[in-house]
Amino acid sequence: MKKKSFSDPSLYINRELSWLEFNERVLQEGLSPDVPLLERLKFLAIVSTNLDEFYMIRVASLKQLQKAGKSRRDISGMTPEEQLQAIAERVRRMVKDHDRGVLRAFEELAEHGIQWLRPAQWSEEDRVFLRQYFEREIAPILTPLAMSDLSPPPAIPGLQIHLGVVLRSRKKDNGSEGKIAFVPIPTRHPRFVFLPATQGHRLALLDDVIATFVQNLFRGYQVVYAGPFRVTRDADVSIQDDDASDLLNAVEEAILARRRRAAVRLELAAGTHERLYEFLLNLFQLTDEDVFAVESFISAASLREIVGLPGYTHLRDPEWPPQPPRDLLGWEDLWKAVLDHDVMLFHPYESFEPVVRFLREAANDPDVLAIKQTLYRTSGESPIVEALETAGRKGKEVTVIVEVKARFDEARNVQWARRLEDAGCHVIYGVAGYKTHAKALLVVRREQGRIRRYVHLSTGNYNDQTARIYSDIGLFTADPDITTDVASFFNLLTGYSEAVGWNKLTVEPGELKAKFISLIEREIEAATADYPGLILAKINSLQDKDICAALYRASQAGVKIKLNVRGICCLRPGIPGVSDNIEVRSIVDRFLEHARVFYFSNGGREEVYLASADWMERNLERRVEIIFPVQDPVLQQRLMEILNIYFSDNTKAWELCPDGTYRRVAPGHPRIRAQEYFYQKAVEAAQTSLPRDIRYRPLHREQASSETSER
Repeated sequence: MKKKSFSDPSLYINRELSWLEFNERVLQEGLSPDVPLLERLKFLAIVSTNLDEFYMIRVASLKQLQKAGKSRRDISGMTPEEQLQAIAERVRRMVKDHDRGVLRAFEELAEHGIQWLRPAQWSEEDRVFLRQYFEREIAPILTPLAMSDLSPPPAIPGLQIHLGVVLRSRKKDNGSEGKIAFVPIPTRHPRFVFLPATQGHRLALLDDVIATFVQNLFRGYQVVYAGPFRVTRDADVSIQDDDASDLLNAVEEAILARRRRAAVRLELAAGTHERLYEFLLNLFQLTDEDVFAVESFISAASLREIVGLPGYTHLRDPEWPPQPPRDLLGWEDLWKAVLDHDVMLFHPYESFEPVVRFLREAANDPDVLAIKQTLYRTSGESPIVEALETAGRKGKEVTVIVEVKARFDEARNVQWARRLEDAGCHVIYGVAGYKTHAKALLVVRREQGRIRRYVHLSTGNYNDQTARIYSDIGLFTADPDITTDVASFFNLLTGYSEAVGWNKLTVEPGELKAKFISLIEREIEAATADYPGLILAKINSLQDKDICAALYRASQAGVKIKLNVRGICCLRPGIPGVSDNIEVRSIVDRFLEHARVFYFSNGGREEVYLASADWMERNLERRVEIIFPVQDPVLQQRLMEILNIYFSDNTKAWELCPDGTYRRVAPGHPRIRAQEYFYQKAVEAAQTSLPRDIRYRPLHREQASSETSER
């Protein structure tokens, strides 16, 4: 049989359709009767917000290409026009299934005392209550917009729900149904209004309340129809920072620009009045293909208001509070622990608190001279930022690389950047032309007359909130080679220092891909009939064509390849003669899988790496990332066990088929649910209160005492 060329489009899955398959897996959690009811609502809310971002960025980008007349095909051979058609068809099915899931969830919620009542179900007492509530709480903050008569019409912000109103004049000589008005639904008001109830909860949708009493806003007109809609706008605004004299201003201008970008999607209520429908299409310059009608309600993100209702523990997952990290058990002094051995943190099963404590102690420790850190995304009231501010005010040398181009977190990061500057920190706004996506923290400390460095590297952001719901892995180390590399990494970002070689890290854009491909090629060279080689990788996305081709070559050489890919995967497994030896699985469970872990058998000399980068072209070529080795044999074995458990999951795992669809992995015995297993192991380790294997003494620690200057 003739071998396929690795440039053959049939070997690849379209990126956008692959992402939609991921969102489908999230949706299936929201539809599954095996998932507690309120947790299902959470997944249904996530599906909705996922689609919002997908349309704002990915669909918007394709529409830009279409408008520009670009017909370049992607790696799967599809033009922008073909992708948009396939996306619309796939999303339409998804929206219908999602809609039915929301309605079904409310039917079940009613059995537990949580009722969503439509206007036809309101009693007379309910109407009296809601009318008073409307007049007292809602009407004063509403601003009706006479869209038919305002020229130019006001900009309608993306993702804000509006009530579209069709009006008829009460004058006898003008009874046509021609007037259109919009009423913005207040964004700061809860989406659900609580009706009086003797027990449980009775809810009315804010949209319904306003639509029912909106007549009060249009004296002299008759409301013929009132129904909600929401427009999604293009948010794919590039920030040109190469020549920007003031990057913060450039970022703020880009944020403002999103408010007036082209519309890419319109959501409205099923049965929307024809006059309003036509007006909306004309106003936003959309076609029927861009419109999605829903039976339940627009923007299921509001379901989180119900998920957060107190009580109902029987409708939720059991609490899994983070446990003390295994590698810190028996150690009171964090500095001594890290100096003694590398410390791994497996979030959210193990607490993120040691990272916060490490930074707080560094900020207040008179022996700490300098702190350097990258910040990509962090929480609203970040203890990380507070600790950096404290350190700055205490006169320590604090340098923070704030990536102000982190999409949708730009405004927050600009705020943090200015706060840190006010506290006396040196703030660097990334590298021109690249996003700084690496997660690194360096502390320089004087100990017994010597300078010593401590480092924390991670696969996830320095965000104490997401560390409770994202599965990530962090590493504390005082290894001289790695700490020297991290010091050089910060010098590279902040000064005129050039990269002149690295001890153990891979950092530079372009070199990242070369590193991964060299590791894959080495596995091919080491493969024999008796020892075919093995690659295990856990990543969020696989899209880079060069990486895919390298994996195909490895498969043809007999190397066994097992990939755990949470989201996008453009590689097709199971193609005869090409990817027979490649298996791709995906896990969707209560925590978002976010860690990047890579294992290479290397002819028996096993190597394990962690990274901030996925196997995406953007990560490997247009971002500043870090690939770092895990050298401690104890931690290597632990990570290998983690990878093996992921591939053994028979409860929450999906398998990628050659045609690009996914099927659930068949249940097995014993039942294995990876996330549950990891949490149980964390609890068991914490209960033993024993330190790590004391027989192991990490390599190279004797070199630490000779480290006398920061390079």
